[in-house]
This record gives sequence, C-alpha cells and structure tokens, in this order.
Amino acid sequence: MSSSLNRVFGYGCAALGAAFFSTKAIFIKLAFQEQVDASLMLAYRMLFATPVFVAIGIWAYAQRRAKGLPPPDRKSVAWAILTGFLGYYVASAFDFAGLQYISASLERLVLFTYPLFVMFLGAALYRQPMTVFGVAAAAVTYIGLAIVFTADLPHGGRDTAIGTFLVLGAAISFAWHQILAKRCLAPLGIALFTSIALSAAGVFCVMHHIIFGSGSFAASPRFLWLSFGCAMVATVLPTFLVNAGLVHVSPQAVSMIATVSPIVTIGLAIEILGEPFTVTDAIGSALVLAGVGLFTWGDSRAKPSRDVPLSSEPVPTAERASQP
Repeated sequence: MSSSLNRVFGYGCAALGAAFFSTKAIFIKLAFQEQVDASLMLAYRMLFATPVFVAIGIWAYAQRRAKGLPPPDRKSVAWAILTGFLGYYVASAFDFAGLQYISASLERLVLFTYPLFVMFLGAALYRQPMTVFGVAAAAVTYIGLAIVFTADLPHGGRDTAIGTFLVLGAAISFAWHQILAKRCLAPLGIALFTSIALSAAGVFCVMHHIIFGSGSFAASPRFLWLSFGCAMVATVLPTFLVNAGLVHVSPQAVSMIATVSPIVTIGLAIEILGEPFTVTDAIGSALVLAGVGLFTWGDSRAKPSRDVPLSSEPVPTAERASQP
C-alpha cells in the first residue's frame, strides 16, 4: 500500500472510530427508555466489553513474555487500576448519571471539554505553564458551553443544572485519569495498560450496581441489545479502528479528527432521539468545537509526537486517551 493510501486508510479508520464513539450517548438514552437506572446500563456495558479487553491483556502479556521482558511490577499495575478507577469507573458513573438529566448533545459538548481540565490541573498541581493560546481556547470553549447551557436551562431547569454538573464531574475525573496514565505507559506498554485499566473498571462498575444500584440484573431483551451495542459499537469496535488509524497517521491527526465526535452525536440525537437544536445551540456548539479544536491544534504544535494510551476514545489533545 502506497504512503498516500496508508494515510487515507488511517484517516478513514480514525474518522469511523470517532463516529462510532459518538453513538455512546444515543445507546444510553435509548436504554433509559426501558425505565432502568444508570448503574444497570453502566454494569452491562462493561460486562459485555470487559472480556474483550481481558483477551487483549492476555495477548499483550504473551507478547511481553515472547520478547523476554519481565512481568509488570506491582506498582505499575496498581497505578493502572487507579487510572481505570478514575477514568472508566468514576467518570463513567458521573457521565451515565448525567445523561438521565440532560440531552445527548449537551452531554457530549460538556464532556468534550476535559482536555482543558488537564491543562488547568497540570498548571495548578505540576506548575506546567498555561499559554495565552490555551487560555484563549478555554475562554472560547466555555463561552460556547455557557450559551448552550443557558439555552437549555429554561426547558430543563433544575435537571439541566444537575446533569451538567454531573458530566463536568466526569470531565474532571477523566482529566485526572489522563494525567496519572503517564506513569503506566512505559513500564506496561499501551495494550497491557489499556487491558488492566478497563478490566479493573469493569469490576468496579458491576460492584457499583450491586452496592449503590438495585443489585438486580433483570432487564428486557431490548435493553440487553442496547447495552451490547454500547459495549461493542461504541466502545470495543472504535478502539480497534482508532488503533488502526494510529498505525498509519500521527496522534495529532487522530486527535484533530476526533473533533467530529460532538457533531456526529448532535446529528444522531436530532435524527434518532428527536432532540431540538436551535440556532442558539448551533452557535454555542460551534464555539465549543472551535475552542477545543484550537486548543488541540496549538497543543499538537507545541509537543512532539509520542506514544499514547491505546484505549477507548480519541480526545482532542496530543496525549490522546479514551473517554468514559
């Protein structure tokens, strides 16, 4: 395959991966029509997805042994479990709960801002410099988010406020995950880190439903199919597509392509869920996308390309990782 075809193939895989990731909120919203709580959806999503990631971990460990590398040390494994707890359990629990109160479109826009929290946390805790470019991009993003929030508030009222803050909690939790994940990449490798983090999160999600939810796993066939779709179509399949894209194009290119994710979610929410989308929503969404896109572009120019965690959703930063 020629280099140009390689790039086209990589861009196509990355775009498809971003599009499939965008269906997550749609599956969840449809599942909520079955009168179930968020914890049951969270548990079933991971029950279906975890075996795949366990298999990836077994393969990665076998590859490691074949290369004569030592087993991963306990500290690295513990850090991977912690990042899985924050990024794929805590963040997902907040995100799924938030979707009970707000639209899929607003959820995607709020969640899409978490790379900016990485910048804020890095500056506050690790004294990483905040550039004028980054601050300007953050301002544009949150002005756009405020416009969408204000437009939705009269219709949703208290529910809009609750849902938005829950999803902001998801964004902050995942920002912590992204910062901590760097500790695990070198000693574990991308595939093994992903497997440990997601498999651990699967256990936490099931335990969450047993302890904090109803504890019952009874569900309708339609709900089970929607949960299976959320696990496979919105989690496992796009993971492999993005991974394939990264083989042929740079992480920066994959990150930029990921900015189509909210657009796809909004389109699907309008078409499938019948969510309203006004001119005000369009203006606010455009500002959010512009702000995050600018931040991504500036961040990718400032940082060299390097290996990143190969996990469950591309994000608009050079240090790409998965979204909950």
